[in-house]
Amino acid sequence: MPTAPSSTSRLPVVFIPHGGGPWPFVEMGLPKAEVQSLATYLRQVGQRLATPPKALLVISAHWEEPVATVMTSEAPPILYDYYGFPPESYRITWPAPGSPRLAARVRELLSTAGFATAEDPARGYDHGTFIPLKLTYPEADIPCVQLSLKQGLDPAEHLAMGRALAPLRDEGIFIIGSGLTFHNLRAFGDPRVHEVSAKFDAWVQDAATAPASVRDEMLTQWTQAPYARLAHPREEHLLPLMVAAGAAGEDRGTTTWAGAMMGTRISGYQFG
Repeated sequence: MPTAPSSTSRLPVVFIPHGGGPWPFVEMGLPKAEVQSLATYLRQVGQRLATPPKALLVISAHWEEPVATVMTSEAPPILYDYYGFPPESYRITWPAPGSPRLAARVRELLSTAGFATAEDPARGYDHGTFIPLKLTYPEADIPCVQLSLKQGLDPAEHLAMGRALAPLRDEGIFIIGSGLTFHNLRAFGDPRVHEVSAKFDAWVQDAATAPASVRDEMLTQWTQAPYARLAHPREEHLLPLMVAAGAAGEDRGTTTWAGAMMGTRISGYQFG
């Protein structure tokens, strides 16, 4: 990808909560105020950018591979990786083009940083990508590439992956981590969890908005946070935040949205 070294053109990095399943496009019985608040936020994510991106790089909680893996299709399909929803859930489309060129650049940066990489020419956009970005970029006219998480879900590794990808910000690439700051399927909707989720989310906000050295140390040690394993019995939905924070470099985060999903507190962030 062409490089534009001026810091004035550097794009920010974001971590967005992608909700659950096809939530904004199918009636799921969720509180309407929660749905409206998160949907409004996601529609505004792209409007915060001073310049439109040339392409999107999404790190979704819903893709893990033994090594960091990128999609390389020029026209990625939709991967309906949810189940038990009404038929219209499986007719949602978001036909954004892929970018083999960006995929190759991602592999180059990660390989230079010492990461083993791979590519997947058949992989489609999972719901961590096509659901929120159908709100953010409904025209689906910006090329998009997904990058997998690395199995093992080591936070320090994912912070390092983000650091390796930071040059993309000066090349017109909008890096998006897509997950949730609370993800315990058995706890969603349980009123007893509201206070617990609020305490964990407050810790996440403290970490994400701290100076870079403090932030990275806190995120590396995230299991020491209040109610960490109740909030994330398995941390795949938190790891995209690590990649985003790594790509942020010295840029401090700001809380761009704080709300709820089924009564549990969740939040979104922008760096830079």
